Amino acid sequence: ELELLVDGAKEDLVLTEGVVVTCERRILFSDMAAEKPDQHGGRRPGAILEYHPDVRSISVFRSPSGGSNGNRMDRACHLLTAERQRLGRTDMATGRTEVVIGSDEDGSYGGLNDIAVDSKSRIYVTHSRYAAELPDAVREPGVYRIDPDGSVTRIVTDAARPNGIAICPDERHVYVGSYAHEADTEREMALLRYDLAPDGSAANRQVLVDYAPEDGPDGLVCDTEGNLWVAVRDRTRPGIYAYSVAAGGATERAYIPTPVPPTNVHFGRGEDSDYLYVTAGNSLYGIRVGKRGHHLQR
Repeated sequence: ELELLVDGAKEDLVLTEGVVVTCERRILFSDMAAEKPDQHGGRRPGAILEYHPDVRSISVFRSPSGGSNGNRMDRACHLLTAERQRLGRTDMATGRTEVVIGSDEDGSYGGLNDIAVDSKSRIYVTHSRYAAELPDAVREPGVYRIDPDGSVTRIVTDAARPNGIAICPDERHVYVGSYAHEADTEREMALLRYDLAPDGSAANRQVLVDYAPEDGPDGLVCDTEGNLWVAVRDRTRPGIYAYSVAAGGATERAYIPTPVPPTNVHFGRGEDSDYLYVTAGNSLYGIRVGKRGHHLQR
């Protein structure tokens, strides 16, 4: 049964996202609070928060957070954060954050969403470009790969609004959740799979699950067996869907209902690698499942 770990109503949180467990087993997640007015009539900045399971409390890891959404650890155990207009990398030892993409010289991102990393230290980030008021110069929606030398390549161009992303353990496929904006002409709500080549390019799009006309997938992760755990925002059946994936498509193997549509998922580490953390609404939840999460090794 899903356990409530952080009650967002009591903590005055707005929208939780991007839960991640660091290499040191710290539990971090985003609160996308910029939509809530503060006491002075302005906008309260978003934050990355830390959950402390031993005392069942939270603290601020970083605020403001640049509209932080998805979070992921890289192979060096630095924290990668998809902010609205940039991808940041935080040294967990010093707390210092550097810009990976989206600097003043390359300020052309307006909706970075979620992150995956492969064993060659290449970073894959989804760009949803949700905000309608963004200038035309902002890059198109897609999946962008950032190589260790800093070069950036758009490898997925045919997903309406890429949201969640995960790379399977053998790195032969990349999974993308397409979650289209309500104003989009073609409202694609689908779980997609692409072949991932050794050079980091993606091809051969396959629709694994079509959720339309209901809302579709947000964040997703893989377990060690290659099964997908997907936060699905279908309001008629919100929850975490676990799928096994084969050549013919995806088969639902488990369903964990959530009280409100979820946003993201992440597995714990070590003895808690079978514990699944879930962000939904303004809260953080957890549940022990029968599979262990896939994490990159240093």
